Amino acid sequence: MTDEPLRPDPDRLLAQADSEGRGKLKIYFGACAGVGKTWSMLQEARRLRAQGLDVLVGVVETHGRQDTAALVEGLELLPRKASSRSHHQEFDLDAALARHPAVILMDELAHSNLRGARHPKRWQDIEELLNAGIDVLTTVNVQHLESLNDVVSGVTGIRVRETVPDPFFDAADEVVLVDLPPDDLRQRLKEGKVYVGDRAERAIENFFRKGNLFALRELALRRTADRVDDQIRAWRDASGREEKVWHTRDAILLCIGSGTGSEKLVRIAARLAARLGSEWHAITIETPSLYRRGEAQRRQTLRTLQLAQDLGAETATLADPDEAEAALRYAREHNLGKIIVGRPASRRWRAGHRFANRLSRLGPDLDLMVVALDDLAVKTQRASESRPNSEKVRQKLQGSLAAAALCALITLLCKTVLPDFSPINLVMIYLLGVVLIAMGFGRLPSVVASLLNIVAFDLFFVAPEGTFAVSDAQYLVTFSVMLVVGVITGNLTAGMRYQARVARYREQRAQYLYELTAGLSRVRKTSDIADVCQRVVSNALFARCEIWLPDEHGVLQPPVTRSLITVPDAAITRWSFENGQVAGAGTDTLPGVPYKILPLFSSHHQHGLLIIEPENLRNLLIPEQQRLLNTFVIQIAGALDRLVLTRREQVSRLTAEREELRNSLLAGLSHDLRTPLTVLFGQAEILTLDLSSEGSKYAPQASEMRMQTLSTIRLVNNMLDMARIEADGFRPQSDWVSLEEVVGSALKSLEMLLPRGQVQLDLPPETLLVQGDGPLLERVVVNLLENAVKYAGHEGKPIGIRAWRSGEEIKLTVWDQGPGLPPGREQQLFEKFARGQHESSVPGVGMGLALCKAIVTLHKGTIVAANRPEGGASFTITLPASALPELEEELPW
Repeated sequence: MTDEPLRPDPDRLLAQADSEGRGKLKIYFGACAGVGKTWSMLQEARRLRAQGLDVLVGVVETHGRQDTAALVEGLELLPRKASSRSHHQEFDLDAALARHPAVILMDELAHSNLRGARHPKRWQDIEELLNAGIDVLTTVNVQHLESLNDVVSGVTGIRVRETVPDPFFDAADEVVLVDLPPDDLRQRLKEGKVYVGDRAERAIENFFRKGNLFALRELALRRTADRVDDQIRAWRDASGREEKVWHTRDAILLCIGSGTGSEKLVRIAARLAARLGSEWHAITIETPSLYRRGEAQRRQTLRTLQLAQDLGAETATLADPDEAEAALRYAREHNLGKIIVGRPASRRWRAGHRFANRLSRLGPDLDLMVVALDDLAVKTQRASESRPNSEKVRQKLQGSLAAAALCALITLLCKTVLPDFSPINLVMIYLLGVVLIAMGFGRLPSVVASLLNIVAFDLFFVAPEGTFAVSDAQYLVTFSVMLVVGVITGNLTAGMRYQARVARYREQRAQYLYELTAGLSRVRKTSDIADVCQRVVSNALFARCEIWLPDEHGVLQPPVTRSLITVPDAAITRWSFENGQVAGAGTDTLPGVPYKILPLFSSHHQHGLLIIEPENLRNLLIPEQQRLLNTFVIQIAGALDRLVLTRREQVSRLTAEREELRNSLLAGLSHDLRTPLTVLFGQAEILTLDLSSEGSKYAPQASEMRMQTLSTIRLVNNMLDMARIEADGFRPQSDWVSLEEVVGSALKSLEMLLPRGQVQLDLPPETLLVQGDGPLLERVVVNLLENAVKYAGHEGKPIGIRAWRSGEEIKLTVWDQGPGLPPGREQQLFEKFARGQHESSVPGVGMGLALCKAIVTLHKGTIVAANRPEGGASFTITLPASALPELEEELPW
């Protein structure tokens, strides 16, 4: 009977079906600029054009290199599209889609498009071209990969801003590594074949230092090797048949056997993997013989497996009656070429080498390493195994007594009921008794039953009866056959009994996991989780359980309905929760207490504690039960995480709906008030002028009416601007603005509120340029000055404005000598409708500072409030000092 071939993966078939009609992406990958990526891409383009394919040059950056420009000649160029916001020209995506060539060249994959383009990144343009069925040739350097961005920054000291997501790079149909030794690349730089003019000398002194080139080259080679390794695994998986291990890279498989669970073996494998710089796996195989061993040895095996995981191994527990075949199958599935097994330093019998011998015979393509273990560890382990277990001794004694009773019953039956049966038929009845004892009590009682059956058959059915003497020597053969057949039958029956029991236990554990998963999937509140856990855990582990969760202050609280008999100690629970460590029975921390505490972790978040109090502590120490309990913990933590995320999503949705309603009301109210307020302000202006010209005594009242109307107009404008900023799709204008002009314009708009000489200016002599929206930045300064006037200006106290450059930032501070800010609420004042005092005679609705923060955030800056040591408050704005535009072309790194 042949093995059934592996079925193809349905997800892979769907992905292949979806990829039909999509263009092919080919990436020329290099360590840095100048290795020849664009040259190789153009050579490939000319070769494809010679084959008759329609090749179009979308973007090719020659950087002034004449040999590269010569390769472009003769290829069709796509005209660039002029940008409305800049004098630069960009790639015309719509024209390329309309032209629809067979192959298009798109140099510099990580390039950022100009503002106003359909996509902010060039790789997004390429994605649209691929979806249209156009093949794309492109180039990229290793420093532009998102996952390696921080590594390159640490090596070279230069932060690369333009990056490509790794999934896009990994999804390429073909990646061609273009490599050049550092010495050859630096020679090309000196000869002016990479950059022209003094740019080459600057590049050699900065980015293209020899150490940087070595590091970048290693990153590029490793990244390409990882991709090739992934392709090998994908091909092996898609082949649907068992393949030999390919030694394309060093990978280690450590086999932790039931008799060789030594920590020395794990540490040797970890050191070897670190020396080779390779991945390594550690496995243990559950066989029927493992379940017949003591719990201490099984726990030792699990601790060894956990140590391997802590040292960086990928661990797995396999279930198979044949250890060698299971290990070999795992090694071939994961392409692990080196297998490490352990053996004691001294063995009397060569049976100890049986596992290694079977591995070498079944897998001749694998490298097998046999490590000698410490005799002391093996002797200690054997001593722990040899310690008598009272429960097992009692069961074996009961089985032996049952064997004796059944033997007596069969003898009595044969003597009284079946006296005329032939001896051969009586032997079969005795063998049936051996099978029954093996099924009920195991191996040793079945051996005892075989020996007793031989004795009884000899005494009562073999002449001369009543003695152990045998008149016919043929009965000696009968006795031998009875013993051998009885022992073999008993062993086979006992083995089947063990396997059936193990299968039953596994089925029960799977059923408990299903019940817990199904129950947790239906819960809607944390109290329901406790009910589900109590029902499932009590059946699976014969234990009581409680879930302790923290309150809003982070203090653990016991459940309302208590189920534990022993009240957990508050100090132990607090320590376990704060440190995220297990404690209690069966652990190294306070093992004397009758309960076990397990933290509930999920997504790096501590949800609470699961406290287990077993009826019999032994049930909790069984390795299989420990793994089941750990799985329960993961399931419960996942359910709590789901409830937390659901609750946050509900709060976020409610907050978003409330903000949307509030913004709609603000926008509507602002629009409805602007027109009447504008009319009112105009009438107040006219009235003030007329009364002032007539010298009327009511002129001051008219002027005050005008000022209050103007203040109300500013308030309405703030609400309208806040609604506009929080609306989707709002984008501020980005221009170069002088900070002096922003401050001057703000002072001009508030000249009626600010008496002459009250504002103290401290501006630097040089011009400070920021990139942003001038009217919005002016609104920030206006609101801060108006706020200062409300709380300090009416008393004639000074107000100050100070601006300066600090490194790569520009700072602007508006200060006053008023009463200051409420302690502890400095940052809360930037929330909408927040005020320093809820009941105050100072007019306002708490919108100005919120608008300031929103505008500054749009400009990628920060604003903070603080109390001044000499009295009063200060508001400091920090904006990035963008690099001034340069006329010469920037280097591509």
